Amino acid sequence: MRAPAAEHPRRPAPWLRPTIRVRLTLLYGGMFLVAGVVIDALIGDCLRVHGAPAPADFVKRSLLALLGLTVVAFAFGYAMAGRVLSPLGRITRTARRVAGSDLHRRIELGGPDDELKELADTFDEMLDRLDRAFESQRRFVANASHELRTPLAINRTLLEVQLADPDASPELAQLGKTLLATNERSEQLVEGLLLLARSENKVVDKKPVDLSEVAAQAVDQIREEAQAKGIALRGVRQQAFVQGNGVLLERIALNLVQNAVRYNVPSEQGRCEALSTRGGGGRREGGWVEVSTEPQPGCAVLVVTNTGPVVPAYEVENLFEPFRRLRTERTGSDKGVGLGLPIVRSVVRAHDGTLTAEPREGGGLTVRVELPAS
Repeated sequence: MRAPAAEHPRRPAPWLRPTIRVRLTLLYGGMFLVAGVVIDALIGDCLRVHGAPAPADFVKRSLLALLGLTVVAFAFGYAMAGRVLSPLGRITRTARRVAGSDLHRRIELGGPDDELKELADTFDEMLDRLDRAFESQRRFVANASHELRTPLAINRTLLEVQLADPDASPELAQLGKTLLATNERSEQLVEGLLLLARSENKVVDKKPVDLSEVAAQAVDQIREEAQAKGIALRGVRQQAFVQGNGVLLERIALNLVQNAVRYNVPSEQGRCEALSTRGGGGRREGGWVEVSTEPQPGCAVLVVTNTGPVVPAYEVENLFEPFRRLRTERTGSDKGVGLGLPIVRSVVRAHDGTLTAEPREGGGLTVRVELPAS
């Protein structure tokens, strides 16, 4: 499974690309050449009509003059086409800045009220509508964050107070624990949905972040849960700097490590797994999660590998869709809310990175994240 990555193929030289400027130059120069040939032929015919054949020296000079003027015509046509099409270059540059999530840019093309200005004005109107739509989305996410978190936090506080009452009956205490677990799941769902909404956009405010430090923090946060499940955490984490948002990058590592720990071999199997399928007669280590980082030319790589249930190759893509799990209903699981891997994919896309997941032989997954180096 591979998430879309930003690719910039190498382009040929401007004069080799079939651009509008080149085509206009060829059209202008070609028309000039045809007109020159026609005029030269008419002059020759006119001389023959009057009984005076065109001298060879005249023909040679006329052809040389025509060739020279053709070269001048091509150069002149190329320069004029560039001048006429310069507004299109301005539109293209603005569109590229907008593609980088700078929706406040505008073309504001001046000059005569021609087709190019009409195109630029239409593009500016479209940017205004997009800017308003994204701003409305940002306000909605902020308001939803407040409106959804507040009642859930109040519910959690009330339940915790009730559970702290020593006079509460066992039935009431059990009901409170069940409601508290349900409330916690709702909080995780809200946090996941809000983070997923925020991470769908490009990251504008980027800073150098050490991917090894982010991965180490994620491992530290999940270490207690891994120990409780009998899952070993290992891996070599080399310094690898990327340009991005530290909070979102930490979410990538944490979600991947959490997913690798929670969807691993059962604890009893983790303590003592069966004999290795690769031979060797001894017992091998049970459930484990390997978290590694390394720098590579032009990118930094985070790899999370784990033991676990066998994952069919055709199921891998589904794991990165919201609320989808491997052979599990979307409700009734205590392992999460089904948003961990979708959030990872969205954050990787927002950082112009690449996400690859492959089933591991014997069970589990190998997830590889490549992010542009700083």
